[in-house]
Amino acid sequence: MLLASLAVLVTACGGGPDGAGGTSQAPGAPASGIPDTAAIVQGVQKDAQLNAALPANVKQAGVLHLASNLQSAPNNFYAADGKTPIGYEVDLAKAIAAKLGVTVTHQDMAFGSLITSLQSGRIDLTMAGMNDTKARQAQIDFVDYFTSGITIMTRKGNPDGITGPDALCGKNVAVVQGTSHQKFAATQSTTCTSAGKPAVNVTATDSDNQNQNQLRTGRVAAILNDLPSAVYISRTAGDGKFFEVVPGEPIEGGPYGIGVNKQNKALTDSVQKALQALVADGTYGKILQAWGVDQGAIKEVAINGGS
Repeated sequence: MLLASLAVLVTACGGGPDGAGGTSQAPGAPASGIPDTAAIVQGVQKDAQLNAALPANVKQAGVLHLASNLQSAPNNFYAADGKTPIGYEVDLAKAIAAKLGVTVTHQDMAFGSLITSLQSGRIDLTMAGMNDTKARQAQIDFVDYFTSGITIMTRKGNPDGITGPDALCGKNVAVVQGTSHQKFAATQSTTCTSAGKPAVNVTATDSDNQNQNQLRTGRVAAILNDLPSAVYISRTAGDGKFFEVVPGEPIEGGPYGIGVNKQNKALTDSVQKALQALVADGTYGKILQAWGVDQGAIKEVAINGGS
């Protein structure tokens, strides 16, 4: 039985075939736990120098055309009206555009179409929880904006005292079959036994909903999930009363990147400088904090920083 109070379908981004991230919101799902970030975004001031350095076509149009796969809460998804894009990535995109002195439009498309649409010039940018990897860097450029990775989720109050990976030794842990979370759990189990500690008792299921049920009923002590997904689930399931995220840096973390056509170096540079300015003035941090994902914050905005 699915959690009645959590109307989301969860996909484990670490193990997906295309490296997408986040939690998929079911059509018509209630938008609980959504922060009001309007004032933060509206407070961003245009930088005249950055605006002047924009590619001529963008500056003339006054708009950046950005594509996402709009079903990954809290990264990017639809509000309760089923029409309005929201999420921390949506807020960051609006803030970047405002700093550049333009606006941004969001187009919803299949994750697998994002790179080809960027290469063909149909869109200017992608921002969809896409992992910046060397393989993808051969196709497009990335402006990195967030560090995601594996995060440990426990029951509210953390009754089993899970403080990090080493505390998983001897514990029952649930993962989704075929994900990087399952691979990490197996590696951690070997680390435990090599140190003379009990192995991690790993349960692999077909869905995160199954894992959440096991965690709620105490059949497992922890779930492994990706940072944004874990945070969103913890904030929304049972109105935040069911689960919590173990504090700390994401495990095996790597960057999410804003995709830009490799032929559009000027736009890549403009986006990087705008985002770095938002990091410096605190806007970036305020947006991530509002969405509860500040564990994944970066300090320096790299171009093609993934491996």
